[in-house]
Amino acid sequence: MMIRQFRYHFIIFLGCAMSLASCKKYLDQVPNDRITIEEVFRKKASSEQFLANIYSLVPDEWEAIHDFPWVGTSDEADLTWPGSPNYAVNTGNLNPTNIPFDKWTGYYQAIRTATYFINHIDENEEIRELNGQQLIDQYKAEARFLRAFYYFCLMRQYGPVVLMGEDVIAPDAVAEELQLARSPYDECVHYVVSELDQAAQILPLVPQRNGQASDAEYGRATKGMALAVKARLLLYAASPLYNGNTDMASFQTADGIPFIAQTKDPEKWQRAAEAAKAVIDLGLYELYTDPSGDVLKSLDGIYFQAWNKEQIFVRKANNVTQWDVHCTPRQAGGWCGIGPTQEMVDAYFMSDGKLPAVSALYSESGFTEVNGQRIFNMYLHREPRFYHGVTYNNSIWQGGNMSAPAAINFFASGPSGRKGAPNDYTKTGYLVRKNVGPNTNIGSGGNGQRQDRPIILFRLGEIYLNYAEALNEYSPGDPEILVYLNKIRERAGIPQYGVGANALPAPTGQDEVRQIIWAERRIELAYEGHRWFDIRRWKIAPQVMGVLHGMDVNKDGDDFYKRTATVTPHLFRSSYYWWPISQYELDRDRAIVQNPGW
Repeated sequence: MMIRQFRYHFIIFLGCAMSLASCKKYLDQVPNDRITIEEVFRKKASSEQFLANIYSLVPDEWEAIHDFPWVGTSDEADLTWPGSPNYAVNTGNLNPTNIPFDKWTGYYQAIRTATYFINHIDENEEIRELNGQQLIDQYKAEARFLRAFYYFCLMRQYGPVVLMGEDVIAPDAVAEELQLARSPYDECVHYVVSELDQAAQILPLVPQRNGQASDAEYGRATKGMALAVKARLLLYAASPLYNGNTDMASFQTADGIPFIAQTKDPEKWQRAAEAAKAVIDLGLYELYTDPSGDVLKSLDGIYFQAWNKEQIFVRKANNVTQWDVHCTPRQAGGWCGIGPTQEMVDAYFMSDGKLPAVSALYSESGFTEVNGQRIFNMYLHREPRFYHGVTYNNSIWQGGNMSAPAAINFFASGPSGRKGAPNDYTKTGYLVRKNVGPNTNIGSGGNGQRQDRPIILFRLGEIYLNYAEALNEYSPGDPEILVYLNKIRERAGIPQYGVGANALPAPTGQDEVRQIIWAERRIELAYEGHRWFDIRRWKIAPQVMGVLHGMDVNKDGDDFYKRTATVTPHLFRSSYYWWPISQYELDRDRAIVQNPGW
Protein backbone atom coordinates (compact mmCIF):
# COMPACT_ATOMS: atom_id res chain seq x y z
CA MET A 1 0.00 0.00 0.00
CA MET A 2 2.05 2.91 -1.26
CA ILE A 3 0.76 6.02 0.49
CA ARG A 4 2.18 8.21 -2.26
CA GLN A 5 0.11 6.35 -4.81
CA PHE A 6 -3.26 6.21 -3.06
CA ARG A 7 -6.28 6.63 -5.30
CA TYR A 8 -8.78 8.05 -2.85
CA HIS A 9 -11.91 6.32 -4.05
CA PHE A 10 -12.05 3.39 -1.70
CA ILE A 11 -14.72 1.72 0.36
CA ILE A 12 -16.34 3.95 2.95
CA PHE A 13 -18.06 2.70 6.02
CA LEU A 14 -21.76 3.20 6.79
CA GLY A 15 -23.45 5.17 4.09
CA CYS A 16 -20.48 6.76 2.37
CA ALA A 17 -20.11 4.25 -0.40
CA MET A 18 -17.30 5.59 -2.56
CA SER A 19 -16.04 8.83 -1.01
CA LEU A 20 -15.82 10.42 2.41
CA ALA A 21 -16.75 13.67 0.71
CA SER A 22 -20.24 12.26 0.16
CA CYS A 23 -20.85 12.12 3.93
CA LYS A 24 -22.84 15.23 4.78
CA LYS A 25 -23.08 15.28 8.55
CA TYR A 26 -21.09 13.45 11.18
CA LEU A 27 -24.17 11.99 12.89
CA ASP A 28 -26.02 11.02 9.72
CA GLN A 29 -26.68 7.31 9.94
CA VAL A 30 -28.64 6.35 6.81
CA PRO A 31 -26.50 4.35 4.35
CA ASN A 32 -26.65 5.11 0.66
CA ASP A 33 -25.04 1.91 -0.58
CA ARG A 34 -24.36 -0.66 2.16
CA ILE A 35 -21.53 -3.05 1.36
CA THR A 36 -20.82 -6.33 3.08
CA ILE A 37 -18.42 -5.14 5.71
CA GLU A 38 -17.46 -8.68 6.67
CA GLU A 39 -16.06 -9.11 3.19
CA VAL A 40 -13.83 -6.07 3.60
CA PHE A 41 -12.10 -7.58 6.63
CA ARG A 42 -11.80 -11.04 5.11
CA LYS A 43 -9.21 -10.04 2.52
CA LYS A 44 -5.88 -8.31 2.96
CA ALA A 45 -6.27 -6.06 -0.09
CA SER A 46 -9.69 -4.73 0.87
CA SER A 47 -8.61 -4.12 4.47
CA GLU A 48 -5.62 -2.16 3.19
CA GLN A 49 -7.92 -0.16 0.96
CA PHE A 50 -10.09 0.60 3.98
CA LEU A 51 -7.02 1.82 5.86
CA ALA A 52 -5.95 3.86 2.84
CA ASN A 53 -9.31 5.58 2.98
CA ILE A 54 -8.65 6.65 6.57
CA TYR A 55 -5.43 8.26 5.37
CA SER A 56 -7.31 10.08 2.63
CA LEU A 57 -8.54 12.92 4.87
CA VAL A 58 -5.07 13.92 6.01
CA PRO A 59 -5.31 17.56 4.94
CA ASP A 60 -3.49 19.39 2.16
CA GLU A 61 -3.05 22.53 4.23
CA TRP A 62 -1.22 24.54 1.57
CA GLU A 63 -4.55 24.92 -0.24
CA ALA A 64 -5.06 28.31 1.36
CA ILE A 65 -7.79 29.63 -0.91
CA HIS A 66 -10.66 27.15 -0.78
CA ASP A 67 -9.84 24.52 1.85
CA PHE A 68 -7.94 26.10 4.76
CA PRO A 69 -8.05 29.64 6.18
CA TRP A 70 -4.93 29.63 8.33
CA VAL A 71 -2.89 31.96 6.10
CA GLY A 72 -5.48 34.28 4.57
CA THR A 73 -7.34 35.00 7.82
CA SER A 74 -4.30 35.57 10.02
CA ASP A 75 -2.07 38.64 10.01
CA GLU A 76 0.38 36.90 7.67
CA ALA A 77 -1.26 37.54 4.33
CA ASP A 78 -4.14 39.09 2.45
CA LEU A 79 -6.00 37.31 -0.35
CA THR A 80 -6.91 39.05 -3.55
CA TRP A 81 -10.47 37.93 -4.17
CA PRO A 82 -13.45 39.27 -2.20
CA GLY A 83 -15.45 36.23 -3.28
CA SER A 84 -13.16 33.75 -1.52
CA PRO A 85 -14.35 32.09 1.72
CA ASN A 86 -11.45 33.80 3.50
CA TYR A 87 -13.19 37.11 2.83
CA ALA A 88 -16.31 35.96 4.67
CA VAL A 89 -14.22 35.21 7.76
CA ASN A 90 -12.20 38.42 7.62
CA THR A 91 -15.28 40.62 7.26
CA GLY A 92 -17.33 38.97 10.01
CA ASN A 93 -19.71 36.86 7.93
CA LEU A 94 -18.79 33.67 9.76
CA ASN A 95 -21.68 32.31 11.82
CA PRO A 96 -23.26 28.95 12.75
CA THR A 97 -25.37 28.89 9.60
CA ASN A 98 -22.59 30.08 7.28
CA ILE A 99 -19.36 28.24 8.03
CA PRO A 100 -16.68 28.24 5.36
CA PHE A 101 -13.87 25.77 5.99
CA ASP A 102 -16.12 23.69 8.24
CA LYS A 103 -14.24 20.44 8.97
CA TRP A 104 -16.39 19.05 11.78
CA THR A 105 -18.23 16.56 9.58
CA GLY A 106 -15.29 15.25 7.61
CA TYR A 107 -13.02 14.66 10.58
CA TYR A 108 -15.73 12.84 12.52
CA GLN A 109 -16.38 10.60 9.53
CA ALA A 110 -12.68 9.78 9.51
CA ILE A 111 -12.70 9.14 13.27
CA ARG A 112 -15.66 6.81 12.96
CA THR A 113 -14.12 4.93 10.05
CA ALA A 114 -10.84 4.54 11.96
CA THR A 115 -12.69 3.18 14.98
CA TYR A 116 -14.46 0.62 12.84
CA PHE A 117 -11.14 -0.47 11.38
CA ILE A 118 -9.56 -0.79 14.84
CA ASN A 119 -12.48 -2.91 16.01
CA HIS A 120 -12.46 -5.28 13.02
CA ILE A 121 -8.95 -5.65 11.58
CA ASP A 122 -8.24 -8.54 13.99
CA GLU A 123 -10.81 -10.54 12.01
CA ASN A 124 -8.52 -10.65 8.96
CA GLU A 125 -7.15 -14.17 8.91
CA GLU A 126 -5.50 -13.69 5.52
CA ILE A 127 -3.16 -11.01 6.89
CA ARG A 128 -2.45 -13.17 9.93
CA GLU A 129 -1.57 -16.17 7.78
CA LEU A 130 0.59 -14.19 5.35
CA ASN A 131 2.28 -11.73 7.67
CA GLY A 132 1.42 -12.64 11.24
CA GLN A 133 -0.18 -10.65 14.02
CA GLN A 134 2.57 -8.04 13.81
CA LEU A 135 1.17 -6.48 10.64
CA ILE A 136 -2.35 -6.45 12.04
CA ASP A 137 -1.03 -4.67 15.13
CA GLN A 138 0.82 -2.17 12.95
CA TYR A 139 -2.25 -1.44 10.86
CA LYS A 140 -4.31 -1.00 14.01
CA ALA A 141 -1.70 1.39 15.39
CA GLU A 142 -1.77 3.37 12.13
CA ALA A 143 -5.54 3.74 12.38
CA ARG A 144 -5.24 4.70 16.05
CA PHE A 145 -2.69 7.37 15.17
CA LEU A 146 -4.86 8.74 12.39
CA ARG A 147 -7.90 8.82 14.64
CA ALA A 148 -5.92 10.77 17.25
CA PHE A 149 -4.63 13.14 14.58
CA TYR A 150 -8.16 13.89 13.36
CA TYR A 151 -9.20 14.61 16.95
CA PHE A 152 -6.24 16.99 17.19
CA CYS A 153 -7.37 18.73 13.99
CA LEU A 154 -10.85 19.15 15.47
CA MET A 155 -9.52 20.45 18.78
CA ARG A 156 -7.27 23.11 17.30
CA GLN A 157 -10.17 24.47 15.22
CA TYR A 158 -13.15 23.97 17.56
CA GLY A 159 -11.65 23.63 21.05
CA PRO A 160 -13.24 20.93 23.23
CA VAL A 161 -14.77 18.11 21.21
CA VAL A 162 -17.10 15.13 21.48
CA LEU A 163 -15.07 12.03 22.30
CA MET A 164 -16.77 9.19 20.49
CA GLY A 165 -15.18 6.33 22.41
CA GLU A 166 -14.50 2.85 21.09
CA ASP A 167 -17.97 1.93 19.91
CA VAL A 168 -19.39 2.96 16.56
CA ILE A 169 -22.95 4.26 16.68
CA ALA A 170 -25.28 1.85 14.92
CA PRO A 171 -26.84 3.06 11.64
CA ASP A 172 -30.32 2.56 13.08
CA ALA A 173 -29.61 4.27 16.41
CA VAL A 174 -32.50 6.21 17.91
CA ALA A 175 -32.21 9.95 18.48
CA GLU A 176 -31.54 9.54 22.20
CA GLU A 177 -28.35 7.64 21.46
CA LEU A 178 -27.05 10.51 19.35
CA GLN A 179 -27.04 13.02 22.21
CA LEU A 180 -23.31 13.23 22.89
CA ALA A 181 -21.71 16.03 24.90
CA ARG A 182 -18.36 17.72 24.45
CA SER A 183 -15.68 16.92 27.03
CA PRO A 184 -13.56 19.52 28.84
CA TYR A 185 -10.47 20.40 26.85
CA ASP A 186 -7.98 18.79 29.24
CA GLU A 187 -9.93 15.53 29.08
CA CYS A 188 -9.72 15.66 25.31
CA VAL A 189 -5.97 16.27 25.54
CA HIS A 190 -5.51 13.36 27.92
CA TYR A 191 -7.45 11.02 25.66
CA VAL A 192 -5.64 12.01 22.46
CA VAL A 193 -2.21 11.88 24.13
CA SER A 194 -2.94 8.40 25.48
CA GLU A 195 -3.99 7.27 22.00
CA LEU A 196 -0.81 8.70 20.47
CA ASP A 197 1.32 7.05 23.15
CA GLN A 198 -0.39 3.73 22.53
CA ALA A 199 0.16 4.02 18.79
CA ALA A 200 3.79 5.13 19.23
CA GLN A 201 4.62 1.95 21.16
CA ILE A 202 3.81 -0.14 18.08
CA LEU A 203 4.48 2.07 15.08
CA PRO A 204 7.83 1.57 13.35
CA LEU A 205 10.59 4.16 13.45
CA VAL A 206 10.66 4.29 9.65
CA PRO A 207 7.81 3.57 7.21
CA GLN A 208 7.28 -0.15 6.77
CA ARG A 209 5.08 -2.61 5.02
CA ASN A 210 5.00 -6.33 5.73
CA GLY A 211 7.77 -5.85 8.25
CA GLN A 212 10.18 -4.32 5.75
CA ALA A 213 11.35 -0.71 5.67
CA SER A 214 10.67 0.85 2.30
CA ASP A 215 11.08 4.29 0.81
CA ALA A 216 7.92 3.56 -1.16
CA GLU A 217 5.98 3.68 2.10
CA TYR A 218 6.83 7.28 3.04
CA GLY A 219 3.67 8.89 4.30
CA ARG A 220 2.71 5.93 6.47
CA ALA A 221 2.43 6.51 10.19
CA THR A 222 5.62 6.20 12.24
CA LYS A 223 6.54 6.62 15.88
CA GLY A 224 8.02 10.03 15.11
CA MET A 225 4.76 11.22 13.57
CA ALA A 226 2.80 10.20 16.65
CA LEU A 227 5.26 11.91 18.98
CA ALA A 228 5.29 15.07 16.85
CA VAL A 229 1.51 15.42 16.97
CA LYS A 230 1.67 14.86 20.72
CA ALA A 231 4.31 17.57 21.06
CA ARG A 232 2.26 20.20 19.25
CA LEU A 233 -0.94 19.25 21.08
CA LEU A 234 0.74 19.56 24.47
CA LEU A 235 2.30 22.88 23.46
CA TYR A 236 -1.15 24.21 22.62
CA ALA A 237 -2.61 22.79 25.83
CA ALA A 238 0.05 24.56 27.92
CA SER A 239 -0.56 27.93 26.27
CA PRO A 240 -2.58 30.80 27.80
CA LEU A 241 -5.72 30.09 25.74
CA TYR A 242 -6.11 26.71 27.43
CA ASN A 243 -4.10 26.99 30.63
CA GLY A 244 -5.71 29.12 33.34
CA ASN A 245 -7.81 31.19 30.93
CA THR A 246 -10.30 32.92 33.22
CA ASP A 247 -11.76 34.78 30.25
CA MET A 248 -13.48 31.47 29.45
CA ALA A 249 -14.88 30.89 32.94
CA SER A 250 -18.49 30.95 31.72
CA PHE A 251 -17.81 28.39 28.98
CA GLN A 252 -19.06 25.33 30.85
CA THR A 253 -20.55 21.89 30.40
CA ALA A 254 -24.20 21.25 31.21
CA ASP A 255 -22.98 20.20 34.67
CA GLY A 256 -21.20 23.49 35.25
CA ILE A 257 -17.66 22.22 34.69
CA PRO A 258 -15.43 24.71 32.84
CA PHE A 259 -14.41 23.49 29.43
CA ILE A 260 -11.12 25.38 29.79
CA ALA A 261 -8.91 24.97 32.88
CA GLN A 262 -9.25 27.98 35.16
CA THR A 263 -6.05 27.39 37.11
CA LYS A 264 -2.69 27.83 35.45
CA ASP A 265 -0.61 24.66 35.61
CA PRO A 266 3.12 25.19 34.89
CA GLU A 267 3.60 21.43 34.66
CA LYS A 268 1.80 21.52 31.31
CA TRP A 269 4.79 23.37 29.91
CA GLN A 270 7.09 20.68 31.29
CA ARG A 271 5.06 17.97 29.57
CA ALA A 272 5.18 19.95 26.32
CA ALA A 273 8.96 20.33 26.58
CA GLU A 274 9.43 16.64 27.30
CA ALA A 275 7.21 15.69 24.37
CA ALA A 276 9.20 17.84 21.94
CA LYS A 277 12.50 16.52 23.29
CA ALA A 278 11.26 12.96 22.80
CA VAL A 279 10.97 13.65 19.06
CA ILE A 280 14.46 15.15 18.97
CA ASP A 281 15.93 12.27 20.96
CA LEU A 282 14.75 9.72 18.42
CA GLY A 283 17.79 10.80 16.43
CA LEU A 284 15.96 10.23 13.15
CA TYR A 285 15.53 13.80 12.00
CA GLU A 286 17.84 16.70 11.17
CA LEU A 287 17.46 20.19 9.76
CA TYR A 288 17.80 20.10 6.00
CA THR A 289 20.91 21.78 4.64
CA ASP A 290 21.93 21.74 1.01
CA PRO A 291 25.24 19.98 0.31
CA SER A 292 26.51 23.16 -1.34
CA GLY A 293 26.09 25.13 1.88
CA ASP A 294 23.98 27.71 0.04
CA VAL A 295 21.40 29.07 2.51
CA LEU A 296 18.67 29.74 -0.06
CA LYS A 297 19.07 26.24 -1.50
CA SER A 298 18.76 24.86 2.01
CA LEU A 299 15.56 26.82 2.59
CA ASP A 300 14.16 25.62 -0.72
CA GLY A 301 15.19 22.06 -0.06
CA ILE A 302 13.04 21.80 3.06
CA TYR A 303 10.02 21.68 0.75
CA PHE A 304 11.38 20.54 -2.62
CA GLN A 305 13.70 17.70 -1.58
CA ALA A 306 11.06 15.04 -1.12
CA TRP A 307 11.16 12.93 2.02
CA ASN A 308 14.27 14.63 3.41
CA LYS A 309 15.27 14.08 7.04
CA GLU A 310 13.66 17.27 8.33
CA GLN A 311 10.22 16.09 7.25
CA ILE A 312 8.39 14.16 9.95
CA PHE A 313 4.75 14.01 8.88
CA VAL A 314 4.00 14.61 5.22
CA ARG A 315 1.44 13.59 2.67
CA LYS A 316 1.36 13.54 -1.09
CA ALA A 317 0.13 16.87 -2.43
CA ASN A 318 -3.13 17.12 -4.33
CA ASN A 319 -3.59 20.88 -4.38
CA VAL A 320 -0.09 22.29 -4.01
CA THR A 321 -0.31 23.58 -7.57
CA GLN A 322 -3.07 25.89 -6.36
CA TRP A 323 -0.61 27.38 -3.90
CA ASP A 324 1.93 27.77 -6.69
CA VAL A 325 -0.34 29.52 -9.15
CA HIS A 326 -1.92 31.81 -6.55
CA CYS A 327 1.51 32.94 -5.38
CA THR A 328 2.94 33.36 -8.88
CA PRO A 329 2.97 36.89 -10.39
CA ARG A 330 0.65 37.59 -13.29
CA GLN A 331 3.71 38.35 -15.41
CA ALA A 332 4.61 34.66 -15.07
CA GLY A 333 1.08 33.41 -15.74
CA GLY A 334 -0.04 33.32 -12.12
CA TRP A 335 -2.95 34.91 -10.33
CA CYS A 336 -1.29 37.25 -7.79
CA GLY A 337 -3.50 35.82 -5.08
CA ILE A 338 -1.65 35.61 -1.74
CA GLY A 339 0.16 38.73 -0.57
CA PRO A 340 2.16 39.00 2.67
CA THR A 341 1.08 41.92 4.80
CA GLN A 342 3.44 44.79 5.57
CA GLU A 343 3.36 43.58 9.16
CA MET A 344 4.77 40.26 7.96
CA VAL A 345 7.44 41.98 5.87
CA ASP A 346 8.44 44.00 8.93
CA ALA A 347 8.77 40.80 10.98
CA TYR A 348 11.72 39.42 9.01
CA PHE A 349 15.14 39.98 10.55
CA MET A 350 17.92 42.00 9.00
CA SER A 351 21.12 40.32 7.85
CA ASP A 352 22.75 41.30 11.18
CA GLY A 353 20.19 39.09 12.93
CA LYS A 354 18.29 42.00 14.48
CA LEU A 355 14.73 43.08 13.88
CA PRO A 356 14.31 46.14 11.63
CA ALA A 357 13.19 48.33 14.52
CA VAL A 358 16.58 48.00 16.24
CA SER A 359 18.96 47.41 13.34
CA ALA A 360 21.23 50.13 11.97
CA LEU A 361 20.96 48.42 8.57
CA TYR A 362 17.28 49.23 8.16
CA SER A 363 16.06 52.20 6.17
CA GLU A 364 12.56 53.02 4.99
CA SER A 365 13.55 55.77 2.61
CA GLY A 366 15.44 55.97 -0.64
CA PHE A 367 16.46 53.49 -3.30
CA THR A 368 19.56 51.58 -4.33
CA GLU A 369 20.37 50.14 -7.73
CA VAL A 370 20.92 46.38 -7.49
CA ASN A 371 21.69 44.37 -10.61
CA GLY A 372 20.13 47.06 -12.73
CA GLN A 373 16.96 47.31 -10.65
CA ARG A 374 15.86 50.20 -8.45
CA ILE A 375 15.23 48.58 -5.07
CA PHE A 376 13.47 50.26 -2.17
CA ASN A 377 15.92 50.39 0.73
CA MET A 378 13.40 48.68 2.98
CA TYR A 379 14.18 45.45 1.14
CA LEU A 380 17.97 45.62 1.39
CA HIS A 381 20.16 43.86 3.96
CA ARG A 382 17.38 41.47 4.97
CA GLU A 383 17.93 37.91 6.15
CA PRO A 384 17.83 35.05 3.60
CA ARG A 385 14.37 33.92 4.72
CA PHE A 386 12.98 37.26 3.54
CA TYR A 387 14.27 36.73 0.01
CA HIS A 388 13.12 33.13 0.16
CA GLY A 389 9.67 34.10 1.42
CA VAL A 390 8.61 37.37 -0.23
CA THR A 391 8.33 38.63 -3.81
CA TYR A 392 8.52 42.44 -3.67
CA ASN A 393 8.44 45.14 -6.32
CA ASN A 394 11.41 44.95 -8.70
CA SER A 395 12.59 41.63 -7.26
CA ILE A 396 13.66 39.07 -9.83
CA TRP A 397 11.47 36.12 -10.76
CA GLN A 398 11.91 33.17 -13.04
CA GLY A 399 9.31 30.46 -13.38
CA GLY A 400 5.80 29.79 -14.60
CA ASN A 401 5.70 30.89 -18.21
CA MET A 402 8.75 33.16 -17.77
CA SER A 403 11.73 31.36 -19.28
CA ALA A 404 14.15 34.18 -18.44
CA PRO A 405 14.52 36.05 -15.14
CA ALA A 406 12.86 39.46 -14.99
CA ALA A 407 11.79 42.09 -12.48
CA ILE A 408 8.25 41.81 -11.12
CA ASN A 409 6.22 45.02 -10.88
CA PHE A 410 3.20 45.39 -8.60
CA PHE A 411 2.60 49.15 -8.91
CA ALA A 412 -0.77 50.15 -10.36
CA SER A 413 0.12 50.22 -14.05
CA GLY A 414 2.82 47.55 -13.81
CA PRO A 415 2.60 44.18 -15.60
CA SER A 416 1.34 42.54 -12.37
CA GLY A 417 -0.50 45.64 -11.10
CA ARG A 418 -4.20 46.17 -10.55
CA LYS A 419 -4.85 48.20 -13.73
CA GLY A 420 -3.91 45.27 -15.94
CA ALA A 421 -6.32 42.82 -14.29
CA PRO A 422 -8.53 44.28 -11.56
CA ASN A 423 -9.39 40.82 -10.20
CA ASP A 424 -5.86 39.36 -10.16
CA TYR A 425 -3.53 41.68 -8.28
CA THR A 426 -1.92 41.62 -4.87
CA LYS A 427 -3.58 44.05 -2.49
CA THR A 428 -0.41 44.40 -0.42
CA GLY A 429 2.19 44.89 -3.16
CA TYR A 430 3.86 41.59 -2.27
CA LEU A 431 3.44 37.90 -3.03
CA VAL A 432 4.44 34.88 -1.00
CA ARG A 433 7.48 33.19 -2.55
CA LYS A 434 8.04 30.43 0.01
CA ASN A 435 7.38 26.88 -1.26
CA VAL A 436 6.28 28.19 -4.66
CA GLY A 437 7.20 25.71 -7.39
CA PRO A 438 8.82 27.65 -10.25
CA ASN A 439 8.13 24.78 -12.64
CA THR A 440 4.36 24.92 -12.10
CA ASN A 441 2.88 26.46 -15.22
CA ILE A 442 -0.89 26.06 -15.10
CA GLY A 443 -1.91 29.73 -15.11
CA SER A 444 -2.67 32.02 -18.00
CA GLY A 445 -0.77 30.92 -21.10
CA GLY A 446 0.74 27.99 -19.24
CA ASN A 447 1.33 24.49 -20.52
CA GLY A 448 -0.31 22.70 -17.61
CA GLN A 449 2.96 21.56 -16.05
CA ARG A 450 2.84 20.80 -12.32
CA GLN A 451 5.57 20.59 -9.72
CA ASP A 452 4.24 18.05 -7.28
CA ARG A 453 5.95 17.51 -3.95
CA PRO A 454 4.97 16.29 -0.48
CA ILE A 455 2.91 18.51 1.78
CA ILE A 456 4.75 19.04 5.07
CA LEU A 457 2.52 18.95 8.14
CA PHE A 458 5.23 18.52 10.79
CA ARG A 459 8.97 19.09 10.48
CA LEU A 460 11.92 19.24 12.83
CA GLY A 461 12.28 23.03 12.62
CA GLU A 462 8.91 23.35 14.35
CA ILE A 463 9.84 20.80 17.00
CA TYR A 464 12.98 22.77 17.89
CA LEU A 465 10.89 25.90 18.33
CA ASN A 466 8.23 24.03 20.31
CA TYR A 467 10.94 22.76 22.64
CA ALA A 468 12.54 26.16 23.10
CA GLU A 469 9.21 27.81 23.85
CA ALA A 470 8.02 25.19 26.32
CA LEU A 471 11.38 25.09 28.08
CA ASN A 472 11.45 28.87 28.46
CA GLU A 473 8.03 28.83 30.08
CA TYR A 474 8.85 25.97 32.42
CA SER A 475 12.56 26.43 33.08
CA PRO A 476 13.65 29.93 32.06
CA GLY A 477 17.38 30.26 31.71
CA ASP A 478 17.91 26.65 30.66
CA PRO A 479 20.88 26.76 28.23
CA GLU A 480 19.16 24.39 25.80
CA ILE A 481 16.66 27.13 24.91
CA LEU A 482 19.27 29.09 22.96
CA VAL A 483 20.94 25.92 21.66
CA TYR A 484 17.85 24.97 19.68
CA LEU A 485 16.92 28.52 18.78
CA ASN A 486 20.43 28.98 17.39
CA LYS A 487 20.15 25.82 15.30
CA ILE A 488 17.29 27.48 13.45
CA ARG A 489 19.19 30.74 13.03
CA GLU A 490 22.34 29.00 11.86
CA ARG A 491 20.47 27.23 9.08
CA ALA A 492 18.79 30.53 8.20
CA GLY A 493 22.19 32.17 7.73
CA ILE A 494 21.91 34.86 10.41
CA PRO A 495 24.00 35.53 13.54
CA GLN A 496 23.28 33.41 16.57
CA TYR A 497 22.75 34.49 20.15
CA GLY A 498 25.93 34.33 22.20
CA VAL A 499 27.96 32.03 19.94
CA GLY A 500 29.62 31.99 16.53
CA ALA A 501 30.77 34.71 14.17
CA ASN A 502 29.08 38.09 14.61
CA ALA A 503 27.23 36.73 17.63
CA LEU A 504 24.46 38.80 19.12
CA PRO A 505 24.24 39.30 22.89
CA ALA A 506 22.28 36.50 24.48
CA PRO A 507 18.85 37.72 25.57
CA THR A 508 18.21 37.84 29.29
CA GLY A 509 15.06 37.20 31.24
CA GLN A 510 12.09 35.03 30.44
CA ASP A 511 10.07 37.81 28.80
CA GLU A 512 12.87 38.82 26.42
CA VAL A 513 13.53 35.20 25.48
CA ARG A 514 9.82 34.66 24.91
CA GLN A 515 9.72 37.56 22.48
CA ILE A 516 12.65 36.31 20.42
CA ILE A 517 11.17 32.81 20.31
CA TRP A 518 7.87 34.22 19.08
CA ALA A 519 9.70 36.33 16.49
CA GLU A 520 11.73 33.36 15.26
CA ARG A 521 8.67 31.15 15.07
CA ARG A 522 6.78 33.75 13.06
CA ILE A 523 9.46 33.75 10.35
CA GLU A 524 10.66 30.15 10.32
CA LEU A 525 7.11 28.76 10.11
CA ALA A 526 5.63 31.56 8.00
CA TYR A 527 2.71 30.56 5.73
CA GLU A 528 2.79 26.97 7.02
CA GLY A 529 -0.48 27.25 8.96
CA HIS A 530 0.96 27.97 12.42
CA ARG A 531 0.45 31.70 12.87
CA TRP A 532 -3.38 31.50 13.00
CA PHE A 533 -3.17 29.17 16.00
CA ASP A 534 -0.18 30.85 17.63
CA ILE A 535 -1.77 34.29 17.92
CA ARG A 536 -4.82 32.67 19.49
CA ARG A 537 -3.09 30.36 21.94
CA TRP A 538 -0.85 33.26 23.03
CA LYS A 539 -3.98 35.45 23.26
CA ILE A 540 -2.41 38.25 21.19
CA ALA A 541 -4.86 38.06 18.28
CA PRO A 542 -6.84 41.15 19.39
CA GLN A 543 -3.63 43.19 19.28
CA VAL A 544 -2.21 41.98 15.94
CA MET A 545 -5.37 41.61 13.86
CA GLY A 546 -7.62 44.34 12.47
CA VAL A 547 -6.28 46.90 10.03
CA LEU A 548 -3.29 45.46 8.17
CA HIS A 549 -1.03 47.19 5.69
CA GLY A 550 0.86 46.91 2.44
CA MET A 551 2.28 49.17 -0.22
CA ASP A 552 -0.08 51.54 -2.06
CA VAL A 553 -1.04 49.35 -5.03
CA ASN A 554 -3.25 52.14 -6.41
CA LYS A 555 -0.24 54.31 -7.18
CA ASP A 556 2.70 54.34 -9.56
CA GLY A 557 6.28 55.51 -9.13
CA ASP A 558 7.57 56.41 -5.71
CA ASP A 559 4.02 56.89 -4.44
CA PHE A 560 3.67 53.09 -4.51
CA TYR A 561 6.18 52.75 -1.66
CA LYS A 562 3.96 54.05 1.11
CA ARG A 563 2.39 52.04 3.92
CA THR A 564 -1.31 51.83 3.20
CA ALA A 565 -4.15 49.97 4.87
CA THR A 566 -5.19 46.99 2.77
CA VAL A 567 -8.68 46.94 1.31
CA THR A 568 -9.76 43.94 3.38
CA PRO A 569 -9.89 44.34 7.16
CA HIS A 570 -8.88 41.23 9.08
CA LEU A 571 -11.55 41.27 11.73
CA PHE A 572 -11.02 39.59 15.07
CA ARG A 573 -13.86 39.15 17.54
CA SER A 574 -13.83 37.46 20.91
CA SER A 575 -15.77 34.59 19.32
CA TYR A 576 -12.97 34.01 16.80
CA TYR A 577 -10.78 31.94 19.10
CA TRP A 578 -12.60 28.85 17.80
CA TRP A 579 -14.79 28.05 14.84
CA PRO A 580 -18.54 27.82 15.48
CA ILE A 581 -20.24 24.45 15.44
CA SER A 582 -22.93 24.43 12.78
CA GLN A 583 -26.54 24.97 13.71
CA TYR A 584 -27.39 21.72 11.93
CA GLU A 585 -25.22 19.75 14.36
CA LEU A 586 -26.60 21.65 17.34
CA ASP A 587 -30.13 20.80 16.24
CA ARG A 588 -29.21 17.13 15.81
CA ASP A 589 -27.22 16.82 19.02
CA ARG A 590 -28.83 18.92 21.74
CA ALA A 591 -26.11 17.94 24.21
CA ILE A 592 -23.49 20.00 22.39
CA VAL A 593 -22.67 23.38 23.95
CA GLN A 594 -21.82 26.01 21.32
CA ASN A 595 -18.49 27.84 21.44
CA PRO A 596 -18.48 31.22 23.23
CA GLY A 597 -19.80 34.20 21.29
CA TRP A 598 -21.70 32.31 18.58
